[in-house]
Amino acid sequence: MKLKKITKFLLAIGLVTAFATSYAQEIDRNDKDGDGIKDRKDLCPATPAGVKVDANGCPLDTDRDGVVDYLDKCPDTPGSAAMNGCQDKDNDGVADNEDSCPDVPGLARFKGCPDSDNDGVEDSKDKCPNQKGLDRFNGCPDTDGDGIEDSKDKCNDTPKGVKVDANGCSADSDNDGVIDSDDKCPNTKAGIKVDANGCAADTDKDGVIDSEDACPAVAGTAANKGCPEKKVDVKKRLQFAARGINFETGKATLTTASYPMLDEVVSILNEYVDYNLKMGGHTDAVGKDAANLALSQARVDAVKAYLLSKGIADTRVVATGFGEIRPVASNTTAVGRAKNRRVELELFLK
Repeated sequence: MKLKKITKFLLAIGLVTAFATSYAQEIDRNDKDGDGIKDRKDLCPATPAGVKVDANGCPLDTDRDGVVDYLDKCPDTPGSAAMNGCQDKDNDGVADNEDSCPDVPGLARFKGCPDSDNDGVEDSKDKCPNQKGLDRFNGCPDTDGDGIEDSKDKCNDTPKGVKVDANGCSADSDNDGVIDSDDKCPNTKAGIKVDANGCAADTDKDGVIDSEDACPAVAGTAANKGCPEKKVDVKKRLQFAARGINFETGKATLTTASYPMLDEVVSILNEYVDYNLKMGGHTDAVGKDAANLALSQARVDAVKAYLLSKGIADTRVVATGFGEIRPVASNTTAVGRAKNRRVELELFLK
């Protein structure tokens, strides 16, 4: 009995399934695109599956712009087919929904915003929107390419490759007045006079730079600080001249016989222009110390006056009286006292 009931139940299920299948097939035959609109009423019988359609079986076009909703990126805003149904008010090829500057024509790379000077920096970030510039300078130019933007460059025509300072001008690292690109000695010490090449000047070309040359205008030797070496006989000439300088007894008046000797001293000073003359006046021990000191000073002053009268500059002659304190012989004999009464002459570098 139970078996019969089960058999009847299974037969019933089979009949229902067969009917459902047959009905579905019938529907498929009447609505090929499965949009719910029978083919005889469907104006768009090949609508893709899943696309919403209108009463005519055609895809919806909500904003009526001619671009159906499933292809329309802006289904609620009338647009153009070229923009996939979106608007492009500024006609720059960037749809308004993706355009950060929808009212101004721009570039896709800048989301529709402009780059007026075409320098690769969009106007909103370009401090010089009407001049081609560089991104590193926010769109402003560096005309001479020295790494200093024009607005801060005081020398915006610097030749290519020339090193510049913070002002964009040719650098002078050692501040010697010769720019680095022309400076063969760019690390010259501060304060040293330089030549046209930026190297320590050597005016007299003697191999001793001016800053170390005691006689920069006259060629000399390094051993003598750039000054000419005194000839061996100069000392002898001075000694000979000094022995011929005499005064009237007890006075500071030069004897006329002294003049030729003093003229020889003038000649030596004119020959050795980078040297000065040091004179020392001395007396014997006869008389009071103070009187002797005064006399010795008066005598060298008289010699100096003669030299100055012959054109020797005052600054080149140093005259000092020592009195009796520096004897070279005994004051107990006439010969010794005569030796002590003397004028000593010595050249020294300026």
